[in-house]
Amino acid sequence: MHKSSLAIWSQRLLAAIVLGGQVMFHLLSGKIHRRNTFEQMAFVGPDSLFIALVTATFVGMVFTIQVAREFINFGAGSAVGGVLALALSRELAPVLTAVVLAGRVGSAFAAELGTMRVTEQIDALYILKTDPIDYLVIPRVLACCVMLPILTLFSFLTGMVGGLVIATNLYTISQTIFLDSVRTLLGFWDLVSASIKAICFGGVIAVIGCSWGLTTTGGAKGVGQSTTTAVVTSLLAIFIFNFFLSWLMFQGVGTGVF
Repeated sequence: MHKSSLAIWSQRLLAAIVLGGQVMFHLLSGKIHRRNTFEQMAFVGPDSLFIALVTATFVGMVFTIQVAREFINFGAGSAVGGVLALALSRELAPVLTAVVLAGRVGSAFAAELGTMRVTEQIDALYILKTDPIDYLVIPRVLACCVMLPILTLFSFLTGMVGGLVIATNLYTISQTIFLDSVRTLLGFWDLVSASIKAICFGGVIAVIGCSWGLTTTGGAKGVGQSTTTAVVTSLLAIFIFNFFLSWLMFQGVGTGVF
């Protein structure tokens, strides 16, 4: 049973990779359904903003609590703000926002398209000579790729605010010292890298969610299984992609700030 489920998962992963290629081809040919795209952007962006900001705020606070005491003990309390900014921009903001989106948006994509598949609405689109990739998949991919970088930027800012509140109130690090270290350590490339990661993660979440939905079989039970597996696969893909993107962007010895 285990082998068969692994084989099915592998087949669906291959289908997701193929779907990703089809999306790229369709995008290059300029086929974009604007109304659907704007609807999905509203669903992915504003509707996900609150939970992303709350997550980032508490992550910034927790990170500061964990780091500030040790840095102060080593006489490096003035670097807390900069280190928080680097951690948020390079890793925490894009990855955690993508994780939130995978759980909220990726599951919704899989459930919605899976329901359409088992109720034969996808077949009806073919009969109407409407390509499901153009009508259903590309708007969702574009929405995630556009909105996730914006959500990541907001997450970075709120995470910094959360860290600043903890640093100034619990560890008596002045606001000026905190912000000066941010200006010193945080580079423009760090924010660019966060946006690049977010775009890649958004595409991965949308393609996997849509692919798992489109390959759903087995009625309501199949929809539930597709939704769960799509989220797990999206999370796995986010962490794997994050490693390779980080390796490409930040390999080497760096500039040696300290």
